[in-house]
Amino acid sequence: MTARHPLPPHQPRPEGAKLALSGVRVIDFSHFIAGPTASMILADFGAEVIKIENAARGDDMRQGAGPRIGGEGGAFLWANRNKQSLGLDLSVPEGREVARRLIAMADIVVENFSAGVMERLGLDYPSVSQDNPRLIYCSISAFGREGELARRAGFDPIGQAEGGLMAINGHPDGPPVMIGTPIVDLTSGMMASNAILAALAARSQYGIGQHVEIAMFDQAVTMLAYFATNTLISGEDPVRIGNAPLLAGAGVYETSDAPIFLCCANDRTYQRLVIDVLDRADLATHPDYATVAGRGENRDALNQILCELLRRDTRENWLEKMHAAGVPVGPVSTVSEVLAGDVIRQRGLLSQIPHPTAGMVPNIAPPFRLSATPAANPRAAPTLGQHTSEVLANVLGYGRSDIERLAATGALGAAAAQGSKS
Repeated sequence: MTARHPLPPHQPRPEGAKLALSGVRVIDFSHFIAGPTASMILADFGAEVIKIENAARGDDMRQGAGPRIGGEGGAFLWANRNKQSLGLDLSVPEGREVARRLIAMADIVVENFSAGVMERLGLDYPSVSQDNPRLIYCSISAFGREGELARRAGFDPIGQAEGGLMAINGHPDGPPVMIGTPIVDLTSGMMASNAILAALAARSQYGIGQHVEIAMFDQAVTMLAYFATNTLISGEDPVRIGNAPLLAGAGVYETSDAPIFLCCANDRTYQRLVIDVLDRADLATHPDYATVAGRGENRDALNQILCELLRRDTRENWLEKMHAAGVPVGPVSTVSEVLAGDVIRQRGLLSQIPHPTAGMVPNIAPPFRLSATPAANPRAAPTLGQHTSEVLANVLGYGRSDIERLAATGALGAAAAQGSKS
């Protein structure tokens, strides 16, 4: 499957349905993945998100590696749905003044600049909260905004490495392996949106704004889950398991043509597998295999039996039988198989939506569904500065002459400044 695979049009949300964050305004200074993910979640809930971009080059993800469509990178399109783009040159005093005026009229700010950048611009929380004490200001960084670590640069792979995720990922006899998706960036953005929504609830209850901070290192440690707690208890590092079954009946198994992942982690599902699917009732009653403990102690012997049995038929046939029997199983799918598969189609996750330069672009629906306040209808990620005049006019009340005078200062970028003189 490719990016140009035919996709259905988006099915609109019910007419007249309310939006969970209707009336909430977000000024988004973030770039790359973590910050834009957080602000996109808020936008999907119905918040008005105004993305402040460098007027000359925009978010670096616009030019990121990977396929492009309509002049935009796929990664940028993925992380910036339902936002407006305002191009500003924050090195110009008039550009900073526009940003500060927008913040004064906002509910939320999201930023993930390097430490000290917002302070130098006069747009840090202590500065802007004086004008807007109810403001919720979210900062996302690699190692936090305080102490000697604050100025250390960091990206997702560094978080995975230094936070321990690589150490628990991979095969036992191989090196640590980076998780392919930018999991620390992505989950940092998710955690940021959670914290922002909690701050909104606190403001509703107590009438106060606050500074919200997310450190990617902290999030990487959180993603260790119970492995970290187990190490604190035992004093021993976790052992990488790769695709090996944790116990017989739970792990990756080869069929005659493609792998599957079985997850028979209790006696009930194991019995369904060996009795109803494999027609080997003896494996359910054998004293070595009848219990979880027994299967763990005799994992290698039982796995050899299961592997021989599963190689006798195709993945599709086994999946059909196992699903019918209630055995937890799934194909080990490629990304193309996922995107072309029946499950994603039945879940209604894929569609195409209009884009100013590409015509139509793929859209993957958010994973949450709310019955009373469904997610906003998706709008494609904006082109650079697409909404500059609209935001200046509708939010700040600038007239045409005001915008032309502002453009002449260079606050809207060199191109806008040149246009104002012509």
